[in-house]
Amino acid sequence: MKSNMGRNEDDIIQQAMAIILNSGDARNYASQAMDAIVEEDFAKAEALLKEADEVQKEAHRIQTEMIQGDIRGGDEKMGYSLLFAHAQDTLMSIQVEINMTKNFLKYAKKHAEK
Repeated sequence: MKSNMGRNEDDIIQQAMAIILNSGDARNYASQAMDAIVEEDFAKAEALLKEADEVQKEAHRIQTEMIQGDIRGGDEKMGYSLLFAHAQDTLMSIQVEINMTKNFLKYAKKHAEK
């Protein structure tokens, strides 16, 4: 389906879903990392946070490409998409969760040393 802007609506949906799915995977890794922190398995937590970073970077890459295309305009202009806005919100939320989990890991390591 072609919207009145430029970018194919199916492409917007596909890219937004890729952002959401990668963000969800990152959230799962961060959640597992938090469980590992509680168990004081810091090496496992670090490995899981690394995985979370990798999949959220992919989501961020897709978002950046979509935004840059919109800025370039022409056939890449997409206009407003509620699903894309939701994808961006999901990505932003997981980035915060990952950062908080990393900080909690630092705290837990310091506390475990005492």
